[in-house]
Amino acid sequence: MDPVTAVLSPELLARIAARAPGYDARNEFCHEDLAELTEAGYLRAMVPTELGGLGWDLPTLVSAQRRLAAAAPATALAVNMHHIWVSVARSMVAGGHTAFEQVLREASSGEIFAFGISEAGNDAVLFDSTTQAEVDDDGAVTFTGTKIFTTLAPVWTRLGLFGKDTAATGEAGETPLIFGFLEREATGWRTIENWDTLGMRATQSHATALEGARVPPERIVRRLPVGPNPDPLVFAIFSSFLTLLAAVYTGIGDRALALGAELVAKRTSLLSGETMDRDPDARYKLAEAQLAQLSLDSQLRGLAAEIEAGVDHGASWSPRLAALRTNATRTARKVLDLVLGVSGGAQYHRKSELSRLYRDALAGIHHPSDDESAHRTLANYTLGPL
Repeated sequence: MDPVTAVLSPELLARIAARAPGYDARNEFCHEDLAELTEAGYLRAMVPTELGGLGWDLPTLVSAQRRLAAAAPATALAVNMHHIWVSVARSMVAGGHTAFEQVLREASSGEIFAFGISEAGNDAVLFDSTTQAEVDDDGAVTFTGTKIFTTLAPVWTRLGLFGKDTAATGEAGETPLIFGFLEREATGWRTIENWDTLGMRATQSHATALEGARVPPERIVRRLPVGPNPDPLVFAIFSSFLTLLAAVYTGIGDRALALGAELVAKRTSLLSGETMDRDPDARYKLAEAQLAQLSLDSQLRGLAAEIEAGVDHGASWSPRLAALRTNATRTARKVLDLVLGVSGGAQYHRKSELSRLYRDALAGIHHPSDDESAHRTLANYTLGPL
């Protein structure tokens, strides 16, 4: 049996899809979905089999996330953040960075990892931080600052985060950016419940206030300099984050196209007396949507396979990944625009699945790397830095 179907069975996906409208309407976290996915072993997908996981590779998880996103985009985006840290840890451990073994072992034992990276106004993303990190005498680090878009806020048990060493002087060779994993049981942090959004509501990505949150020395996993650098952690985070993010938005497009085909087949033209799947304009628009979706499909599959194979694209990796993320979120919106254009006015109602998919797709505007950042990356690669 296909390994994805063995975990994400049609019956499980149907139950998840049935719950999605309610979570969205109530602005509620997808607790039942997470419980079922955990029971199915899905949160252990990329943990090696010798550590108790399913041993999936990145292309397999990409395929699975597309299917889950087609059923419930917000649920897929929520578990995406856990999968990203597991993917990062898998990559780092394979490269000999054993500090990340704790992520694989704890994910196997049921811990849930969240992404505490984003900060308001921080367009440097991984290359600088507004969060203050103070190193204690015993090597522990206390973090003070605010992280936004903390997906899985109600349920995470480990928060992967970073901040800037307050003792740094800016001298060459310093590594002031400190990465570590905060335990939920730690003191010095709180959730700021501010997640009342247009779409992706079931992720419950509340902000997190760090007020001297202490991470013990054994949970500090990396120190990096400020600014762009070729550290393997940077590549592991960007490649995992952008590829798995693209998988979610590709799944939205997959579902939108399937819905569009169903809806036009059910509509009948008063002028011709034929169903709208015979209408030349409807056929053209859905063909245009399929054109964009198939192009994205090839790009996503190709890059996921190349990441897994360790292909060395050198300096072109960053623009390739930025192009994938940008194309995925743009394509989801383009496909939905075209599908909504042939599906009738009833789909404009709030309770329409297409309406919900459209709102969810709009969240793609705000994910790193956003449109401006992606264009800076591509311009620097093409023309050289300013």
